[in-house]
Amino acid sequence: MLRRIFSAFRYRDFRLMWSGAFVSSIGTWMQKLAQSWLVLQLSGSAFYLGLDSFLGEIPIFLLALVAGVAADRIDRRRLLVASQFVQMACAFALAGLFASGYARVWHILSLSFIVGTAQAFGAPAYQSLIPSLVPREHLPNAIAMNSIQFNLARVIGPVLGGLALAHLGAAWCFGLNGLSYAAVITSLLLIRVRYAPAPAAESVVDSMKGGLGFIRSRPGMFPLILVAFVCTFLGIPILVFLPVFAKDVFGGNEATYTVLLATEAAGAISGALLVAARGRRPHLGRDALTGLLLLGVFESLFAISRDFRLSLVFVFFGGMSLIACFALLSSLVQLIATDGMRGRVMSLYNIAFRGGMPIGSLAVGALVPAFGISAVVGACGVLLACVAAWLLLFHRRLAAL
Repeated sequence: MLRRIFSAFRYRDFRLMWSGAFVSSIGTWMQKLAQSWLVLQLSGSAFYLGLDSFLGEIPIFLLALVAGVAADRIDRRRLLVASQFVQMACAFALAGLFASGYARVWHILSLSFIVGTAQAFGAPAYQSLIPSLVPREHLPNAIAMNSIQFNLARVIGPVLGGLALAHLGAAWCFGLNGLSYAAVITSLLLIRVRYAPAPAAESVVDSMKGGLGFIRSRPGMFPLILVAFVCTFLGIPILVFLPVFAKDVFGGNEATYTVLLATEAAGAISGALLVAARGRRPHLGRDALTGLLLLGVFESLFAISRDFRLSLVFVFFGGMSLIACFALLSSLVQLIATDGMRGRVMSLYNIAFRGGMPIGSLAVGALVPAFGISAVVGACGVLLACVAAWLLLFHRRLAAL
């Protein structure tokens, strides 16, 4: 069982990339905790919390097609290293602003957009590198392991971020995140990449059309992309608006938010471990839709709960369902894609998966003042569960993937 769960770690390059990304992710989540709390504190508005998430994610939605073409034409490792340097510079800029006392909400929002732009080019390059580090039969396991490092960092990062924010100040959260990028940059320089993009004679527009044509020609690919959008549009509020629940529903502080965030992340790790143990067995699509259904159920239960301990249970299983669904969907898309098309396919997938985050965050943030956080997030959960149930019952082709 343990050999099956950790099968991707047999390969040196995957271990290196995983370790560097893990250190960087810890720093990222330290910054995310501080940034979310400080935006809410400086503005006093859930709308600005949603706007910050929107500005950080919308570049991925706007630039994904161009970024996908770049990932299929440019050395993916170099593209990813450049993305990391830009994000490092933004983290150090925020550290300087808070250390000097000049930080304002608009500074945070502007730098979120720049970071999102760097991530728009880095994400398809990173996702396209993973299949070149492990054999095809271990790809679902590698994707699940990547989800584990990301979500394990979501347990450790918020705890360290909460301690740093409370005892050292916001500047340390951002500065330590800046330093953490050195780990992933070093690991990228050490790995051996087995696939190099071939020079392309066609135009960027023709390359985009080629990616769209590939997706249309592969059975089940387009429905997978739609499900990814629904997953994040309706499911991500359980994560983005945890500071509002911590402050307004449970009357807590940054420590309350840290506990909620770490509990959700612990659930996410458990969900990724389940996918890793599952292996490449049939009916990935059915299991992904089941995870989507459970995510809707636990999201709505969390929204209406007023007992903090019971809410921790709901947010744990919500995190488990979210990451299990995400890992299964990503595995299906990666298995269908070819090396020459992988950057464009993953960029289009990111349009849906990452694009649903800012749009959903902005919509929920705008509705909260009128209807309240519990009613809006609860409605998202109910609607998500209904969509998943309909797909399971009537979209047999997707469930059979």
